[in-house]
Amino acid sequence: MDQILNHAPCGFLSLSEDGIVKDVNQTLLTQLNYQADELLGQHLNTILTGPTRLFTQLYFFPLLKLEGHVEEMYLSFQSSSLTEIPVLINANQRVENSMNFIDCVIIPMQKRDMYENELLVAKKEAEKALEEKHKAHAELETALANLQTKQEELLKHKIATMKELELARTIQETSLTDPISNEQLKIDAYYKASSELSGDIYGCYQLDEYRYGIIILDVMGHGLSSSLITMSLQSLFQRLISKGDTADVVMKELDNHLHNLFGNNEDTRHYCTAIYLMIDTKKQVISYVNAGHPPAIWQANDGSQTQLRSTTLPIGSFEGLTFKVNTINYSNGGRLFLYTDGVSELFGPSFLTNFVLENKNLSLTRCKEKMVYSLNNSSEFNYRKNDDQCFILVDIK
Repeated sequence: MDQILNHAPCGFLSLSEDGIVKDVNQTLLTQLNYQADELLGQHLNTILTGPTRLFTQLYFFPLLKLEGHVEEMYLSFQSSSLTEIPVLINANQRVENSMNFIDCVIIPMQKRDMYENELLVAKKEAEKALEEKHKAHAELETALANLQTKQEELLKHKIATMKELELARTIQETSLTDPISNEQLKIDAYYKASSELSGDIYGCYQLDEYRYGIIILDVMGHGLSSSLITMSLQSLFQRLISKGDTADVVMKELDNHLHNLFGNNEDTRHYCTAIYLMIDTKKQVISYVNAGHPPAIWQANDGSQTQLRSTTLPIGSFEGLTFKVNTINYSNGGRLFLYTDGVSELFGPSFLTNFVLENKNLSLTRCKEKMVYSLNNSSEFNYRKNDDQCFILVDIK
């Protein structure tokens, strides 16, 4: 299990189809006060209360077999000290190596239940005090005071939740690769999430002395679900690119990964646009696959431009997609501009190609600064604040 998922701000549990624990993240282990070796290989019943064990056999597992997923089911876990922990569980079935597995996301509900119950009690007390205003004015004031206290506690809980989301955003941003600068090329990037978490991700890697891999993806949607998928894809493409897989292999593996995540569940399916380029500075060749992503722009040093347009549907959209590798040869270097739709949709159709052409003599750093200024001052900016923004600039010498 990768580090990001292991310490995600929610529990993760992977089971065999008969309920044996195959994997568990550190977040859930901490919540239950278990060590990994105490749960791995044990049945799910180990961490369930008595009534919940019966409930899972009657409803949880049958519903998984019938529909392939479970959404927001309320269960009761118990810690190693037998403390009851109410949770919400989302689960999906997946098949790996001809074996069925059940992946579960677990969200503890202790504080939420406590606050909601206390608020309901305080509300009932306030309503009763209003009905008996002349008899129990003092009780009304007490109930209203209790309600205020509970609201303040709920606000504190909301602030704590926002801090956890901020931590998740920080983890997501630290997974982004650093700029690259050497005698062969220079790479710089810009990344801005629309909210706490983003569905955009990119990576830039030096594979050997002459080869470089660059990828940029945009997962459908925003927020927690898209960001978890993004981090899952990031872990996979980093491994694939680092070992030098070709562009078609990288895209095919990412496509398979999305299909394995969601199976045939159309309600939860997410697709992702992506473009991956491999630059060979020795052969002076750029090979790429564009899967439904906005076209990257290649501008040779003589000012001629080529758009690296999409040649297939986004990954995760349909099974059986084929990914054809396209190539561009160059001789005297040039500049590449890759971006997500959060950038292109702020401007007219020809703005970006003109921008790259008009600023070809600017340094990469100055060109990046000028693009960021254009983004922040676009007339469409206020209407599209809810979209992530990401772009990559590459100078090949």
